[in-house]
Amino acid sequence: MAERKIELTKRDRMSVAWRSQFLQGSWNYERMQNVGWAYSMIPAIKKLYKSKEDRALALQRHLEFFNTHPYVASPILGVTLALEEERANGAPIDDTAIQGVKIGMMGPLAGIGDPVFWFTIRPILGALGASLAISGNILGPILFFVLWNIIRMAFLWYTQEFGYKAGSAITQDLSGGLLKDITKGASILGMFILAVLVERWVSIKFILELPAKKLAKGAYINFPNGNVTGAQLQKILGEQASGLSLTKLAPNTLQSNLDSLIPGLMGLLLTFLAMWLLKKKVSPIVMIIGIFIFGIVMHALNIM
Repeated sequence: MAERKIELTKRDRMSVAWRSQFLQGSWNYERMQNVGWAYSMIPAIKKLYKSKEDRALALQRHLEFFNTHPYVASPILGVTLALEEERANGAPIDDTAIQGVKIGMMGPLAGIGDPVFWFTIRPILGALGASLAISGNILGPILFFVLWNIIRMAFLWYTQEFGYKAGSAITQDLSGGLLKDITKGASILGMFILAVLVERWVSIKFILELPAKKLAKGAYINFPNGNVTGAQLQKILGEQASGLSLTKLAPNTLQSNLDSLIPGLMGLLLTFLAMWLLKKKVSPIVMIIGIFIFGIVMHALNIM
């Protein structure tokens, strides 16, 4: 007799959706939303895995790093639920595949949450509620609270269901390598997003002055001796506007030399260093404190 397939019921998935509202309830600097994510997955883990060991391994699997906009985490949850369901029923889905899909989806979706929720829906509802409140109508804040939570909770549920159904379709083609291709594509996209954000978020500026550079003749303004006529002054102002230096010596800084080589080079190197330290199992908290101390010392020495 064939073994009965374990399936997540609508009630199980609703329990996950309810818990996902507390995704940031235990946010931390090391793995960010990982505890809230694992908390959301608990109803599914209890349903899919019967032994204490399997449940512990599943929780450990979902305590890895995770961070995205708290509302757009729902479709990722849905896909993950489908992957876990298939895994519990014997499909060859390993930890790397599940984590790869999560990481690959969280970056692109994070960029959607802010403009949709924080910059569009909430300001519109806030303006509606404020217009009523200014006139003394108590319905203003109530309307904002009710409408915001209806939209938010409906989005959490329906996008989770969408992700769950899409994840089920993905897992049906495991033999064809679709999951492998999606995991690989998600990883590439995640690395691309990371590379774009490095130059924007990681900023290192050196203020160390180097010996001034002597400019070649013709690169600076040759001021006439004695009194300056109106025509000469006009010529001088025109030369300055064209980019000629006022002095024979040009300021020279370490930062300008680095920027002329590769803009953002030091930020990129710091990112690579952080990735290498993480690979060596160095705690992110230790890294953050170390970077703070290093920055303070470099600033005190007038280097950065």
